[in-house]
Amino acid sequence: MDKFWRWVTNEAEEKAVRTLHMEGYIAESSWFDDDITPKQFKTELYGDGQTSDDIVVKLHSPGGDCFAAAQIYNMLKEYPGHISVHVDGLAASAASVIAMAGDEVCVSPLSVLMIHNPAMFISGEVSDLQAGINLLSEVKESIINAYEVKTGLSRTKISKMMNAETWMSAHKAIELKFADRILYESESVDEPVDGFIFDKLTVTNALINKLPGIKAKMPQITAPKATNETHQSEEKVTEIPVNQLEKRLELIKNWG
Repeated sequence: MDKFWRWVTNEAEEKAVRTLHMEGYIAESSWFDDDITPKQFKTELYGDGQTSDDIVVKLHSPGGDCFAAAQIYNMLKEYPGHISVHVDGLAASAASVIAMAGDEVCVSPLSVLMIHNPAMFISGEVSDLQAGINLLSEVKESIINAYEVKTGLSRTKISKMMNAETWMSAHKAIELKFADRILYESESVDEPVDGFIFDKLTVTNALINKLPGIKAKMPQITAPKATNETHQSEEKVTEIPVNQLEKRLELIKNWG
């Protein structure tokens, strides 16, 4: 069984709080046709049957299997107790879907969220490739559902953000409603803090747009400054008659 999570229970609290740590890759093997691992996760989620326990999900993951993320999302949403998701570092790709399951989503000031389109390896003939495209399209629509429920953003906007592979800072995630509050910060903030958001396409285009300016400067940087000696040597070379060059070439051919 591919177990990528662990539980810690804090008995010191007045009301026992269980912490679910999810760090690293979400499911090394897909849950698409796996019946055992999801059942094990659900059994541990409900523990000894006291389903009123509050749960803190500590999340730091680059993503993973979208089917595993979907099942975990559903289990957390259906859990009767309070779910608080804490993004400690990175919640990217499939991990960002799991984050949306929290009754509240808290982000570290240093954390980053990333959303993008689902991907898979496809091989075969045209019909196989088309089937893969159709599957990815439907998976994307299901992922948009989770983001839409949490943020209230339009499906078109979310789809464009996924197409561009969008990265969000903690404050930008709050602004776009992907998260609810920032950890370790006081509730009253005197001045609004602007977060950053960027996507792979924008960064790539920005670099491409700078290339013409860089190329224009390159001759000024790399071209050696012509000197009188250079001009004189060039003149000497161009003054050699063609017949002399032919004679030299014949000497070289007949050498030895």
